[in-house]
Amino acid sequence: MRICICGGGNLGHVVAGFIASHGADEVSVLTRRSARWSETLTIDTPGGGALHGKLARVSSSPADAVSGCQAVILCLPGWSIGATLSEISPFLSKDTAVGSVVSSTGFYFEARRRLPAGTPLFGFQRVPFIARTTEYGHRASLLGYKKQLVMGVENIPEADGFRLEMERMLATPVTLAGNMYEVSLTNSNPLLHPARLYSLWHDWHEGLVYPRVPMFYEEWDDLAASLYIGMDGELQALLGVLPVSKGCIPTVLDYYESSDAATLAAKLRSIEAFRGIPAPMREVAGGYVPDFTSRYFTEDFPYGLAIVHRLAREKGIPTPIINKVYEWGLFSRQADK
Repeated sequence: MRICICGGGNLGHVVAGFIASHGADEVSVLTRRSARWSETLTIDTPGGGALHGKLARVSSSPADAVSGCQAVILCLPGWSIGATLSEISPFLSKDTAVGSVVSSTGFYFEARRRLPAGTPLFGFQRVPFIARTTEYGHRASLLGYKKQLVMGVENIPEADGFRLEMERMLATPVTLAGNMYEVSLTNSNPLLHPARLYSLWHDWHEGLVYPRVPMFYEEWDDLAASLYIGMDGELQALLGVLPVSKGCIPTVLDYYESSDAATLAAKLRSIEAFRGIPAPMREVAGGYVPDFTSRYFTEDFPYGLAIVHRLAREKGIPTPIINKVYEWGLFSRQADK
């Protein structure tokens, strides 16, 4: 396959370098900072090894990066998906498959609105890797793999062949979801991050300064775990009235092999790939305050959690815990402005 990766963030680096080293015929990258990229990406792996992926081209021009590609993978935050789809649309052939590395940011809804009817679409339920850029445009770290991936497809005639090709390039088992709801809705980051942010700063107000920056996962507490479990229960109720297969999204307790809030909190604190990640804060006189410009706030509230919140309201599903956390996140961001 000839693949274009849209986005130069953590996932854009690792996905581009990984698939380039795993037999893609050609990998290009579309990014606004193309001049800072080298021709080869080095990806450090958890076992201490390194992968080297040669890129065909890196460009800030959609025409250069996308033309002639058989598949485009968006590695982008929710706020930039719609605009990017509009930018690349004129340069897609009718057979080019357009997808997202994770679909919980509203990818399917935006793609249906901005791309021609019948465009082949695909999207993953969860990101394939935990990724971190170490030297922009040159080197990144692959901190963790998923055991398997769930991918939704639309308008792709040879869906199983496409699945097998993605499975090969990502070196991870891939199964096909029943429909776009099964990958657009998730109890991963859109619920995980807001639960933790609320537990950290639900009492924050203008003028309140904290003495230090806590670790986001290594200090995960029972309140965040309890909120996460409660929000997941409301999501599961929503799934019960949608045309999805039973069990398509495992509960957080099943996924993390936990039994209650205390064991879930302990599990999240223990995950090696989550170590060393600080809570999003910025320094001010006397200490630190929440950083409401971080992707935890700009991505997970107005895009990820917003999709669940909106669909639940449309379907008449009560979501008091999601409502509380969602409204707090939006209000806090506005109050900080």
